[in-house]
Amino acid sequence: MEDKKILRKQIREKKKEFSLEQKQELSIPIFKMLEQEELFQSSNVVLLYWSMDDEVYTQDFVKQWYKDKTILLPCVDGDDLKLRQYQGDSSMVAGEQFGILEPVGEEFTSLDKIDLMIIPGVAFDSNKNRMGRGRGFYDRLLKTVNAPKVGVCFDFQLVDNVPVEEFDVKMDVVVSTTHIYK
Repeated sequence: MEDKKILRKQIREKKKEFSLEQKQELSIPIFKMLEQEELFQSSNVVLLYWSMDDEVYTQDFVKQWYKDKTILLPCVDGDDLKLRQYQGDSSMVAGEQFGILEPVGEEFTSLDKIDLMIIPGVAFDSNKNRMGRGRGFYDRLLKTVNAPKVGVCFDFQLVDNVPVEEFDVKMDVVVSTTHIYK
């Protein structure tokens, strides 16, 4: 879809205007807001992600909560995401496809036990539509888990309308640096 390609490029350019440190700083209020939400407070098993340099920074949040909650991180396996539990930095290795750190250990397959999913995206809108990077990894996973889905993004990733296709999965909540859409 041409609209998605254009929007991905626009957001990619926008992300380049911010240093890694600035993006880390902009990520703090997102997780402060999320921590206040009952949705998060009542969750025991949380799917998160280990952020890449251009995404909302999650490493500190993962490290802060993994002793109190079961924190699952996705591991790329071919065209799919497998889930494994984060158990500290020593359990992390570079993933085969993208070099993103992933936890080692047993695959977490009790998808019905997941209470909350915190999902990255390239762009979101106020209707809680999400646009990913275009490979469909998350959309395939999201369809298999029946837990609330929270998209996290920087304010500049909020757009008027995300172009959606039938396979795109909508979020239940979107949290940006300054907004929460429920």
